[in-house]
Amino acid sequence: MEIYLDNSATTRVFPEVAELMTKIMCEDYGNPSSLHVKGMQAEQYLRGARDTFARILKVNEKEIFFTSGGTESDNLALIGCARANARRGKHLVTTQIEHPAVLNTMRYLESVGYQVTYLPVNAHGLISLEDLQRAVTQDTILVSIMHTNNEIGALEPVAEAAAVVKRRNPLALFHVDAVQGFGKAKIYPKRMGIDLLSVSGHKIHGPKGIGLLYIDERVKIQPILYGGGQQKNLRSGTDNVPGIAGFAKAAQLLYDHYEDDVRRLYQCKKYFMDGIRRLEGVTINGLLPGEPDGGGTAPHIVSVSVSGVRSEVLLHALEEAGIYVSAGSACAARKPQPSATLKAIGIGKPLLESTIRFSFSVYTTQEELDYTLRAMYDKIPVLRKYTRRS
Repeated sequence: MEIYLDNSATTRVFPEVAELMTKIMCEDYGNPSSLHVKGMQAEQYLRGARDTFARILKVNEKEIFFTSGGTESDNLALIGCARANARRGKHLVTTQIEHPAVLNTMRYLESVGYQVTYLPVNAHGLISLEDLQRAVTQDTILVSIMHTNNEIGALEPVAEAAAVVKRRNPLALFHVDAVQGFGKAKIYPKRMGIDLLSVSGHKIHGPKGIGLLYIDERVKIQPILYGGGQQKNLRSGTDNVPGIAGFAKAAQLLYDHYEDDVRRLYQCKKYFMDGIRRLEGVTINGLLPGEPDGGGTAPHIVSVSVSGVRSEVLLHALEEAGIYVSAGSACAARKPQPSATLKAIGIGKPLLESTIRFSFSVYTTQEELDYTLRAMYDKIPVLRKYTRRS
């Protein structure tokens, strides 16, 4: 039996998405920049995708820009806006628990002369709006706060944060990395005060190597890639038509069944956490006070610290049973340094090195969760005994 519970790392592509992409790659394969019929056919797919995302986000089609994924979207938002607005100031604000695509970009900007304030979070992974208010100054040109934390599922108060930023400095731009939140939440940038929004295809049952950046038409931004001038000279490069069309198809399929899917994900989360709690020495990270069922957190992420068992050991023990999970963010899983998110929420070193992330999708079944729980009941006591002996 193969059970995939690492959907925050990537997801299985919907069959309809794969079918559409195959058709485009094998039949409608024209370059949308070409003036002949094949090019016009390809251009129609791009227009359809922009229309899909504009309707889902309730924005204008001209504010949708396609990228190679969440990392490029974050880089374009941060570097592009920092360069375009440097004359107004060189101060940026973000949080300590951002994805490496934001944190490492901020560190790059620090190396070229910008100042960055990193907001702390509480034990539940949430920023303080009072801290944010104190951090934003008249020199602040951009604030970047993630929508959903990819490791513990914390949902940041992005609409409230946007309001704080705009009150403190109306000219400051507000960017949201919504790579984990899109598809599991309804996000409306214009209503929520979001100027730039990053989304990635492979987190929502679309293909890898495709993403988007929503940019409010009033935002001042510069390109970070130079070439043929596609996408209004902001993102050069031949458009990835199969990826873009597949990305839009996946988004439409998710939001067509949004309420039912999110409700079922929360049911899976509650069921799994109830089973986890039967184990001794296990902590579920990031839950809010008074919300034992996971309310107020992402519906698809459960972070579990297992005392006495290193995360890599448990990960491979589960893998032997055909269960695939993560020891944290997949983008940083092969790096030796401890999780910045787990450190930021105050987890001590023993549990810091003993944390596993389970993440669900629309394909996850109760049968799979039961099998996973049985495997954990069987393996964890044995692994603890081995750890004590060694």
